[in-house]
Amino acid sequence: MASELDFSPPEVPEPTFLENLLRYGLFLGAIFQLICVLAIIVPIPKSHEAETEPSEPRSAEVTRKPKATVPSTNKRPKKETKKKR
Repeated sequence: MASELDFSPPEVPEPTFLENLLRYGLFLGAIFQLICVLAIIVPIPKSHEAETEPSEPRSAEVTRKPKATVPSTNKRPKKETKKKR
């Protein structure tokens, strides 16, 4: 009875070039996604020089006067008469 059992490993064909390309492409995609998720989660401190430069244009924006809203004159008044069909 022991002679009837075959414990040899199954024959697995060698992966083709496209299968290898797909496998490694999926690994690279997964690594890229992990890097993107970590970039969102882990905060990166900004340098002191980068913080001072944007503050100067902001002060110029604050000194500007807000533009007054001008009602548009190109709107047509609604017709009061009904259309004839």
